[in-house]
Amino acid sequence: MVASSTKSPLEIWWLAIRPRTLPAAAAPVLVGSALAFYQNAFQFFPALAALLGALLLQIGANLANDVFDFKKGADTHERLGPPRVTQLGLLTPNQVLIGMGVTFALAALVGLYLIYVGGWVILLIGGLAIISAIAYTGGPFPLGYHGLGEIFVFLFFGLAAVCGTYFVQAGTVTPLVWISAVPIGLLAVAILVVNNLRDLDTDRAAGKKTVAVRIGAAQTIREYALLVALAFAIPLLLFATNFELVWLVLVYAAVPYALRIYRIVKNEHGRALNAALGGTAQLEFIYALLFALGLGLARVL
Repeated sequence: MVASSTKSPLEIWWLAIRPRTLPAAAAPVLVGSALAFYQNAFQFFPALAALLGALLLQIGANLANDVFDFKKGADTHERLGPPRVTQLGLLTPNQVLIGMGVTFALAALVGLYLIYVGGWVILLIGGLAIISAIAYTGGPFPLGYHGLGEIFVFLFFGLAAVCGTYFVQAGTVTPLVWISAVPIGLLAVAILVVNNLRDLDTDRAAGKKTVAVRIGAAQTIREYALLVALAFAIPLLLFATNFELVWLVLVYAAVPYALRIYRIVKNEHGRALNAALGGTAQLEFIYALLFALGLGLARVL
């Protein structure tokens, strides 16, 4: 049943794509492009296409989660997270599935250009990204329901996104790029950890065996702290081995904000964790922006 709503179709679809998640999708592209600039390999159009592709993949994953979590009973009237259109009855499951398909088709079209630029490696990464985004909550073995969400997010929203963005511009991937992709992946995983901490009880009831369900709330909070701490430790490693990268110290301007978000994660529960969810997504983008600025300054100064 579709619930009555005063929202226009555009407003409903805007709600469905969850625009607050999009800065986190842009973060790895920002870092990958900054790395290309630092290593004198930046190309505008491949960078732009990588950004568009990343945003479309994130939107497609959001729509997939919206409909498949509803179908599997994980989204009910007891949902604590931001509103989802299928659960609210604002769109039917078929409408959301069609939207998901269109979004992934558009991502594939962008991917054709990136494949032209980067070759078969981009075809492999892009294909696996789309399959994994659907398989995260859909299909016979949904990754998120079996505690594999952290691995999926780290690989595709961290390593693949940063390294893939760099690769389509430079044609190779350097050790610096691999290392720089790690903190972005860790912070992307931290977003998922907050989400799973908030939904721990409802996920357990729905049979969704996330890492949070498996290890409990206290250990999940420690997992979050470790992820964020490691993300902030990596710039130390980078400029300890190459003093030219000392400008990466700029990322530490985000530490007070990270501590503020951690206090919410540590002390709040349930719906109150939505503030930490959005805050961690903002933290990833701020971190990426400062990291990219540090790389830019290292290049020009």
